[in-house]
Amino acid sequence: MRLTSLLLTLGVFAAWAADPKPAPATVELKNAKGETVGKLKATAARDGAVKLAGSVMNMPAGEHAIHVHATGKCDAPDFTTAGPHFNPDQQKHGLATQSGHAGDLGNFMVAANGKAKVNLMLTKVSLAAGANSLFKEGGTALVVHEKADDLKTDPAGAA
Repeated sequence: MRLTSLLLTLGVFAAWAADPKPAPATVELKNAKGETVGKLKATAARDGAVKLAGSVMNMPAGEHAIHVHATGKCDAPDFTTAGPHFNPDQQKHGLATQSGHAGDLGNFMVAANGKAKVNLMLTKVSLAAGANSLFKEGGTALVVHEKADDLKTDPAGAA
């Protein structure tokens, strides 16, 4: 799999840094030019899941996939340094499959004005220490892809 073909040319990303506490984290999304195009807040839910909520702006209209990637380094312009999707349990890709991996977050729709609200519940990751922690050693990255995820094709959902 070549991430270059999967990552949004606009290259929206954010990296989570390591932190031993399950405190909320603000994720700033940037494009390939380094411009901020959104902010999301990750907060721990009661059941250990992570709520990811916020907004994006100045993005291409249409449906976009969003994934957690395995490395907290996410360099412009192609963001391939983010590595593959975050998959600590070595599962196949796809929210529409029973064994979808932890990095699968689905899709969201950007309106014609380039704006969108994002409100996701991430049930296979955590802000607390552990194998599925977004704050693992080396961090993780949040990547918005150019295309929608088909929610089933392994390894990356054709996004």
